[in-house]
Amino acid sequence: MVTVSFHLHRHGIVPGLCAAAIALLLGSAAAAAQLGALELIKLSDRPNDKFRAALLESLGERNILNGTAWAGHGPDFIFAVEAAETPILYVDGRAITKLHRVKGWNLWFCTVRLETGRSHSFHYEIRGRRKGGLRDIPAYLPDSYPQKDVPQGTLSEKFTLHSKIYPRAECDYWIYVPAQYDPAKPAALMVWQDGEKHIARDGPARTLNVIDNLTHKGKIPPMITVFTSPCAVDGNSIRAHMYDHIDNTYARFLRDELLPQVAARYKIRTDAYSRAIAGVSSGALCAFNAAWHMPDQFSRVLSIIGSYVSIAGIEQGGHLYPFKVRKEAVRNIRVWLQDGSGDLENDHGSWPLMNIQLANSLKLRGYDFHFSFGNGSHSPAHGYSELPRAMEWLWRGYDPAKTQEVFVIDPKERKKPFFRVKISNR
Repeated sequence: MVTVSFHLHRHGIVPGLCAAAIALLLGSAAAAAQLGALELIKLSDRPNDKFRAALLESLGERNILNGTAWAGHGPDFIFAVEAAETPILYVDGRAITKLHRVKGWNLWFCTVRLETGRSHSFHYEIRGRRKGGLRDIPAYLPDSYPQKDVPQGTLSEKFTLHSKIYPRAECDYWIYVPAQYDPAKPAALMVWQDGEKHIARDGPARTLNVIDNLTHKGKIPPMITVFTSPCAVDGNSIRAHMYDHIDNTYARFLRDELLPQVAARYKIRTDAYSRAIAGVSSGALCAFNAAWHMPDQFSRVLSIIGSYVSIAGIEQGGHLYPFKVRKEAVRNIRVWLQDGSGDLENDHGSWPLMNIQLANSLKLRGYDFHFSFGNGSHSPAHGYSELPRAMEWLWRGYDPAKTQEVFVIDPKERKKPFFRVKISNR
């Protein structure tokens, strides 16, 4: 049951309401089921008490009071806030003035359409004072949602590997098999780090939906996807030790321990042309590092808010990669990089600047790369929003009859200038 607070009130003070009126309000709110963005937007055509109850139940009363309430589906969003005076909603720094009031209540709402394939930010201003707001709200592309007549793949149970490369470590992983998988044919492969964050179909990443839809459309090949979690020793995660060091230990772990277990269950291709690796934050550094050390194992890299900084120290940290890319032999890899201008800045380094520097290093050496740079913080919201686009780009041109391809910079990218920084906040 929803508790209706006295803070979300009609034009005056509520405590004088009789018990019967309070009970009526409680019953109205309790009767409202949690609704999605599209259902709320449809109800907003008649902003009555039923609509108000649906907003409270679906977006959360505390979120509405704090100015952090929102819901979205694709490009369609609804925002709601409690305010005694007319609020102004700002989305990505742009004022949205058409807020509507629920009749008889200090509850305001607005429906807007936003660009998909990226994240957004919002806040309110009331009489010149800022209220509430959030960064990193995702606007997903259509292929991040389940689609009609698209068959779904099968997620395995959790498997546990007992590692020798990481002594005494236990490593959990899951395997996702698309509906189009043919046991008679070796399939392409993709490995996701921090895999536990990708196994919920409607979780923040929506990875399973993306795989199903793009496979059905022929945009990516039918492939075995491995979601692997950081290992643990005596119940303690060793994620930083595995992901943030840039030696070849993790690449060996994949090649010599994890993937042989996967190959024992399913036929997978062994050519790097048919293999991709992906991750977020330190997991992105880890993915890039594995492909860098073993381009004979992985040739396609998806990096979301990659931690190319000195978490592992000045001699083993990811901050070395922009310079390694410039100085060392070119690897035959294709790379999608994503980051945001609001990413972290701390004693380990500057995430935005290091991602920009890595992008310029890849460009300088003629790599086949794409750099997606938004305004998000250290959140995967932008990267997850554009995941269908990134996956399609990463696997573009894939031909199952081939076992290799020399990846080179796109001619259009070659003609473009290097990325340059402009100070925008002072």
